[in-house]
Amino acid sequence: MSCQETRPVYTSLDEYPIYPHGDLGAKYTTEATTFKLWSPAVDAARVKLYREDSGDLAPMRVLDMEEIDGAWTAIAEGDMDEIYYTFQVKQNGTWQEEATDPYARAAGTNGTRGQVIDLADTNPEGWAQDTAPPLAAATDAILYELHVRDISLDPRANIEHPGKFLGLTERGTATNQGDATGLDHLIELGVTHVHLLPSFDYLSVNEAQTEEAQYNWGYDPQNYNVPEGSYSTNPRNGKVRVREFKQMVKALHDAGIRVVMDVVYNHTGKSADSHFQHLIPDYFYRFNEDGSFSNASGCGNEIASDRPMVRKYIRESLEYWVKEYHVDGFRFDLMAIHDIATMNEISQSLHALDSTILLYGEGWTAGDSPLPVEQRALKAHTPQLDRVAAFSDDLRDGLKGSVFNHEEQGFVSGAHGRDMSIRFGIVGSTFHPHVNYDSVNYSNEPWAKEPAQCINYVSCHDNHTLRDRLAISNPGDPPSYRSQMQRLALAIVLTSQGIPFLHAGSEMERTKNGDENSYKSGDGVNAIRYAGKRANKLTYNYVRGLIELRKQHPAFRLGSTEKITGHLEFAQTNDDQLVVYRIQDAPGDAWSDILVAFNGSGQAKRIELPEGSWTTVANGREVNPEGIGGEREEWTYVDGRSALILVR
Repeated sequence: MSCQETRPVYTSLDEYPIYPHGDLGAKYTTEATTFKLWSPAVDAARVKLYREDSGDLAPMRVLDMEEIDGAWTAIAEGDMDEIYYTFQVKQNGTWQEEATDPYARAAGTNGTRGQVIDLADTNPEGWAQDTAPPLAAATDAILYELHVRDISLDPRANIEHPGKFLGLTERGTATNQGDATGLDHLIELGVTHVHLLPSFDYLSVNEAQTEEAQYNWGYDPQNYNVPEGSYSTNPRNGKVRVREFKQMVKALHDAGIRVVMDVVYNHTGKSADSHFQHLIPDYFYRFNEDGSFSNASGCGNEIASDRPMVRKYIRESLEYWVKEYHVDGFRFDLMAIHDIATMNEISQSLHALDSTILLYGEGWTAGDSPLPVEQRALKAHTPQLDRVAAFSDDLRDGLKGSVFNHEEQGFVSGAHGRDMSIRFGIVGSTFHPHVNYDSVNYSNEPWAKEPAQCINYVSCHDNHTLRDRLAISNPGDPPSYRSQMQRLALAIVLTSQGIPFLHAGSEMERTKNGDENSYKSGDGVNAIRYAGKRANKLTYNYVRGLIELRKQHPAFRLGSTEKITGHLEFAQTNDDQLVVYRIQDAPGDAWSDILVAFNGSGQAKRIELPEGSWTTVANGREVNPEGIGGEREEWTYVDGRSALILVR
């Protein structure tokens, strides 16, 4: 149907037809570029082409769009490589504001205009041969959550491109004292996945002034299919940010590290003036009965993932990051704003592309939503999700106390009554006969069908760093005690079933000087200071040793609920500050008998040993698979605020 014919009238958003093809946006060839926009209810649409990425100069050309096969379509003849463009629609007789194509693959400064690019020009050398490092099972993953700027901003890191994607490509960087920094630090630590905080194009940093001090986590999405310009060396040229993101992915892959993107499809940075709203009015958002934007995100709006074309948009966007950028996984911000059907469609599609892709998210919302509770991708609904994991706030707050009550203590900081929450974390939030679910802090039943659906963690970018939280909850304890608590917490995370997740810098007791919400606090608060690696060398080496221990011993990543219940048994201690368990005959493990004990109290505790001669391979200060000290029989002590791992 052409735009001159009578336009259909829709009485509700639900009547909008689904566009069946995957070619919305700008499709480039050297001969012509085809522009397509889906917006069924508008009266007309046009494309404006520009030579500059911003400014008041008139467009070089304006193309009227014709509705063909369900999409507003225009063709620009000739080679349009690196030409900028916007879309504009007419509604109720009035041309609305120009807006960036929601499907734009590249953009200029601050993302206010899309850019046509030849994507083949953005591939770094060897890109066609780039492959992800092997991953046999999801529970083999060790996640490391990192902000692009934080890893490379410390001047002592001696990184040539601080705060940029390229900062994560550099090898051989170290402090003047010889401590590895940047990518070499990640390799040395041994993590399998880097989880990057939002690295798509977001709103809050002015890309025209990257030389000025600016900082944001990036949870204010602008262009979902475009890398963030402030992390590139030239935000004006869309090819540069695309190429440098790919260089980063390839460098990480070459180093044996996979890449997870933190994605924020639950809301946009703008509401009434977003490009979704300008181009496809009302369709992409949920609204309250009074017509106001619903706000389960706490950021002013929420995306209506349950609408067919929104679901399709999210799925196609994720597929694009996998195919074009070789991304290996996604973490979904406030995942419960999304509906279960959308998450499952995403999972099925992405796992068809790559069976080893990791998908996980926050199983909660920041506020109420018009989406019915039974449809939400909540932590409690994880059993209904297909190969999608949720974060365990049960273990997180069991370890250190509630994130909403800063003075509250947890298991590692001396609290009583947290032992069942710790057991629950150890078994990856699955069913186990030795967990009393009535005593788990937030869950009265297992919510993970299999351990691969559980992300175990104690800290992340949100809330206080672990070191800062322990300083608040245990102000009277000396720093050495709090370091013991930190090591105990990380030992529990790294030896538990499920998928372990580390906040960047926790291995060197990172501090943000007590800043609980550092989303825009700047590099002074957020940058990882590599001096902490030397100052807290004991903790750093301990975490590094635990990572290697986990990688070498399948007992700590059994991979199925059946194997966990069959091989892992908790001991009855009659002490809620002491958790002891045994793993026997774990498939594929060189150690046939492993005893693990966690003591959250400040006092040493005696534990009875099963018959035989036992070798300590980890305590509260050291990890050594060859053995620490002599062999033990019958009984031993677990120091206060520490872990103990023995093998027979």
